[in-house]
Amino acid sequence: MVRILVVDDNPAVRHYLRGLLEQRSTWWVCDEAPTGGEALQRVKEHPPDMILLDFQMPDVNGIDVARQVSHLCPDIPILMVTIHLSNQLAEEARKVGIRGVCSKSDVGSIVEAVDAILHDGSYFPQMGSITH
Repeated sequence: MVRILVVDDNPAVRHYLRGLLEQRSTWWVCDEAPTGGEALQRVKEHPPDMILLDFQMPDVNGIDVARQVSHLCPDIPILMVTIHLSNQLAEEARKVGIRGVCSKSDVGSIVEAVDAILHDGSYFPQMGSITH
């Protein structure tokens, strides 16, 4: 069973992502965090197998959270999900060790990205069609 931490400041989005991920019998959302600070605390206390991380949060943005997680637990893969997907954000994400980015609006890509990352891949879609 793959234990996934979902980090998003919106409870409805966390609920939606949990439902989406748990359609796979081998994926389990073991915890949720509404802020970057709480996500870091949960990683320290009970490291998950993977993190789905929002970019824009009220305290610490996803890039900074990922940077800290990469120092604490470099083996935990991170997928950033955002409504603000751009080439620049994808490049920043890659630089801090995030293994993939996808848009919250593209349900299919979220499942596809998690699957790719869990199989030691990465998920950076063809960025040409993404606006800045």
